[in-house]
Amino acid sequence: MDYPTKRTWAEISLSAISHNYHAIRSVLPSECRFLGVVKADAYGHGSLRVAALLQKEGADYLAVSCLDEALELRRNDITMPILILGHTPVEYTALLLENNLTQTATCLAKAEEYSREAGRLGQTLRLHIKLDTGMSRLGYLCAGDYFEEGVRNIVRSYRLPNLEYEGIYTHFSVSDEDDAESRAYTDAQFALFTRMISTLKEREGISFPICHCANSGAVIRKPETFLNMVRPGLLLYGYGDEGKLGLRPAMRLVTTVSTIKYYEPGTFVSYGRRFETKRLTRMGVIAAGYADGLPRLSSGRCSYRIGAKSVPQCGTICMDMCMVDLTDHPQAEVGSEVELFGPENDIMMLSDAAQTIPYELLCSVTKRVPRVYV
Repeated sequence: MDYPTKRTWAEISLSAISHNYHAIRSVLPSECRFLGVVKADAYGHGSLRVAALLQKEGADYLAVSCLDEALELRRNDITMPILILGHTPVEYTALLLENNLTQTATCLAKAEEYSREAGRLGQTLRLHIKLDTGMSRLGYLCAGDYFEEGVRNIVRSYRLPNLEYEGIYTHFSVSDEDDAESRAYTDAQFALFTRMISTLKEREGISFPICHCANSGAVIRKPETFLNMVRPGLLLYGYGDEGKLGLRPAMRLVTTVSTIKYYEPGTFVSYGRRFETKRLTRMGVIAAGYADGLPRLSSGRCSYRIGAKSVPQCGTICMDMCMVDLTDHPQAEVGSEVELFGPENDIMMLSDAAQTIPYELLCSVTKRVPRVYV
């Protein structure tokens, strides 16, 4: 590692992302497209580098959350199709068109707005329709008593001028859960999604070139949901495959020991006096805190890795630093590298300690932490 300040950094393995891409692709039917989710700065891994890699490797589509994320990619030589999953205000339709972006339509009213604005501009806007099959977030309502209304609204949207409907999709809410109730819920979402696709085709003659619903959980657990495009997010970055695909974590968050001190028994450490030494303690201060992305909620409940040994984190995690007990690791010294999470210190242990999920930890690594591509 030759980053000059050697404070805290995130090592991003592009070869791991490439490996993960090909491992996921290997379980897909040959005709199934691959959409790589690179929203939220590619889950903290750097959207520009990840998008460029996926473009080079032959992925079919990218997905981002918002227009700003899409424009950043377009301004940096990413030419492949990009789907915006979230809302874009109608006044930015011209930017969507100028940058050859695909927008999600989540209801009839928004489709009507895009149709009017695209017509005013004399162009055709490419859209994917999103169905709300049980996430209860964005999408055309179509569950239960809303099914027929959903059909009518999609038909009306489809027949609006100046719009090209390339795709239709939905999002599973519990496809990564393996209990019977969650499996049944995902099955019901998928059944509703395919029922809508069939109804539109059989009753109205409407079909979509691309149908997609398989997120990371479904790619691992529900191959019947692949249809003709999948949308892996977390899998791409090496997590969530339950060992089935041999994925490799792509991010290694690293810091260093900056100071070592000895404390007598009965010494309180850090804010809130929540940790008290029980023995003569060799305490290390490491140069990472919650302003770098360490979850404060994990204070006193996690361990980090120095070489071949785990060292317990002690006391409240501070903004820019936290403390680790080095008493049982005499080989650790000032300057020693500390793996906060990565291949030797599973991110799941840290996310469990923080009562959260790996997604949040990856996205929480802040901008002041340099990404070093290896």
